[in-house]
Amino acid sequence: MVKYFSSNADIKNRWDHVVSAFWQRYPNPFSTHVLTEDVVYREVTADHRLLSRRLLTKTNRMPRWAEKFFPSNMSRSVYIIEDSVVDPVTKSLTTYTWNLNHTTLMSVEERCVFQESEEQPASTQLRREAWISSNVYGFSRPIQEFGLARFKSNQVKAMKGLEHALLNLHGEAPQRLLRDTVKDASGKAKEAAFAKTLASAAAVPQKPQQYV
Repeated sequence: MVKYFSSNADIKNRWDHVVSAFWQRYPNPFSTHVLTEDVVYREVTADHRLLSRRLLTKTNRMPRWAEKFFPSNMSRSVYIIEDSVVDPVTKSLTTYTWNLNHTTLMSVEERCVFQESEEQPASTQLRREAWISSNVYGFSRPIQEFGLARFKSNQVKAMKGLEHALLNLHGEAPQRLLRDTVKDASGKAKEAAFAKTLASAAAVPQKPQQYV
C-alpha cells in the first residue's frame, strides 16, 4: 500500500521569476535540513529544453519510536536525486525527486509541475504529487503515516523557502521571517505529538499475516 499526496497552489509571481527563484532557493532559513546541492548533469536539448540532474544531501532525523528497530550507526543523512525539465515554450518546470538510500525504511517520490497560469499570466500554478512507501514488515503503515505527516510539513517549508528566494530576487527584505518561525515551531510540536501516537501503535505486537 502506497500513501499518495497531492496539492495545488497559486504562486503570485511570473513563471520566469519562479524558475529563477527555484535555482536560488538554497540556502534559506526554512530549509536548514538541506546540507548540500550539486549539479551532476545539465544539457540544453535541440528544442531548447533545459535538462538537469542534481544531488541533494539532507538530514534524516529518525523518530524516536523507530530508533528501537534500526542500528544506532545508521546514517542520518539521506541522498536525493532531483531531475528537472525546463520548457520555455510551454513555460513549465517539471521536477522529479526520489531518495537513494534508506529505501527499505521509506521511499518518497515527488513530482512537481510549475506552469504559467493561462488565466493570470502574472501567476504560476504549482501541482505537487508524492508517493510514500515502506518495506518494513509489520510497521509499513505507521511508517508511511509518519512519512506523509513529515512530507506535508516539509512541503510547507519548501513553499516558504521559495517565497524567501522570490523576495531576495525582487530585492525585498523578508519581513515575515519572525512570524513564520513562530508558526514553524507550532508545526514541529504537532509533528512530535503525531510521532508519539505512532510510537504507541508500534509498541503493539503485530499479528503475522496469513495466506490461504
